[in-house]
Amino acid sequence: QVQLVESGGGLVQAGGSLRLSCAASGRTFSSCAMAWFRQAPGKEREIVAAISSQSFKIYYTDSVKGRFSISRDNAENTVYLQMNTLKPEDTAVYYCAADRESYRYAYLRTSRNAYDYWGQGTQVTVSS
Repeated sequence: QVQLVESGGGLVQAGGSLRLSCAASGRTFSSCAMAWFRQAPGKEREIVAAISSQSFKIYYTDSVKGRFSISRDNAENTVYLQMNTLKPEDTAVYYCAADRESYRYAYLRTSRNAYDYWGQGTQVTVSS
């Protein structure tokens, strides 16, 4: 069992930065691939970034490449999302998620259905 708690969201002007954190409890964190998803009003939840259990593999959706950076600290059971050069279209609720079956795969899974554990979400609002 993994419990996830996000923090770090807020209101920022376009061009600004935020750093999201996701604190995990449970002994299996270091064996899970982790991801950040986001969901804007009226839209489906989409993956933003993912990172493998030992940080060897990283994925970004095209719209955030070069602006966002995902990282993790297994000793602290925490995954981060550094968001720079934020745009109004980045406005969404951001969710942290864990893929407990990631060890079965040689690649990072990016489908929402692959992730078993979810945090409650943190709101990110970017004003123009």
